[in-house]
Amino acid sequence: MSENNSKVDGRFIAIKILSRVMQKGESLNTAIPKEIKNLDERDRPLVQALVYGVLRWRWQLDSILKKYIKKPLRSKDQDVHIILMLGVFQLLWMRTPDYAVVDAAVKSSLKIKKKWAKGFINAILRQITREREEINYKETEEAEFSHPQWLIDSIKNDWPDDWQTILTQANEEAPMTLRIDTQQTTLADYMPQLNEVELDGQVIESVPTALVLEQASDVFRLPGFEEGKVSVQDGAAQLAAHLIQLQPEQKVLDACAAPGGKTAHMLQTEPSIKVDAVDISESRLERVEENLQRLNVEANLITSDISQPDEWWHGEQYDRILLDAPCSATGVIRRHPDIKSLRWDTDIADLAATQHDILDAIWPLLKPGGLMLYATCSILKAENEEQMLSFLQRTDNAEEIKITADWGREQKVGRQILTGDEQMDGFYYALIKKV
Repeated sequence: MSENNSKVDGRFIAIKILSRVMQKGESLNTAIPKEIKNLDERDRPLVQALVYGVLRWRWQLDSILKKYIKKPLRSKDQDVHIILMLGVFQLLWMRTPDYAVVDAAVKSSLKIKKKWAKGFINAILRQITREREEINYKETEEAEFSHPQWLIDSIKNDWPDDWQTILTQANEEAPMTLRIDTQQTTLADYMPQLNEVELDGQVIESVPTALVLEQASDVFRLPGFEEGKVSVQDGAAQLAAHLIQLQPEQKVLDACAAPGGKTAHMLQTEPSIKVDAVDISESRLERVEENLQRLNVEANLITSDISQPDEWWHGEQYDRILLDAPCSATGVIRRHPDIKSLRWDTDIADLAATQHDILDAIWPLLKPGGLMLYATCSILKAENEEQMLSFLQRTDNAEEIKITADWGREQKVGRQILTGDEQMDGFYYALIKKV
């Protein structure tokens, strides 16, 4: 295929990205940058809409296609299945002209060098077009809520009164939320600046630094973005810096720090603190460094395994520890719909075990009287409430500090925000003191 931007087919790029995610298990964070290098900037929004849409509605699309694919496709022909999913998504969700969808899908079969699939794809998409009004979108729970059944069952078990709302919210597109730097401005002062560039936002009553934009925007259109006056961060994630009770000159460990939003927010909240930001990914820490430079704040960035303090710790205990623990990310599916395709039910126990090990490894690094804030972007109790109950039971010198707030739901330990609450992502927080 030609390297000339005008020749690059956005739909074909979408197929390649979806193949990386659905067949190779790559995340969108890595798959998209690999495939869009030669794509015209003007075509990128369409590619993103197609990729995110198919991953968001994958289980519903699969349910529809099962009625029309009489003989299951071979594993080596899953790219043909992806072409069909894209076609059905465009026909039923985007209302792209039928002839254009069918024509593009047929041409895609030639680009993946599967000429035999031309008639097969053409026949199925034309039949779906004819029967559009009779299609049952909700034949199964998986189809209705477009989540894998194991995840539906897990959420139903943990949140029997809220599971349908959670799943529905997870399929919505997340809003763009801003975090203002209170060292430079206030919400009241920044709102009129947004209005001057024809943007509007609303505050989240529970989060004193957050503004939810009514419509997403290019970050460089945001007043003061390049000067660090404003950053993009979900409202729930912004709560960390407010909860950890920072004081001047404290030493802080930011465990599992990337992508660095909470690191930066803590430094903006209390600029005199000294932060060690540890993450196992060197490339992700490079992005943290870029963000800190834009915001004109500094942290000591350490590439290492947080669960092995002997490899990186200098021996001086911390006043505060923020553990943004590795988790299933089930609270941020609306932002990262690939999570539904990348996670398996067996992952939850493995993640909980990792969290357990990290907690035990870093607890000795906290000073007596110090605070540890445990955070996840998960809505599953095995990673949250149950994890903290287990930690408190086995750790004699750990004591919960109750979080009194008007956001989220009080748990046996900590507080849980469910996906969509006050337009926020699903998040869990527990505050623990060393006594």
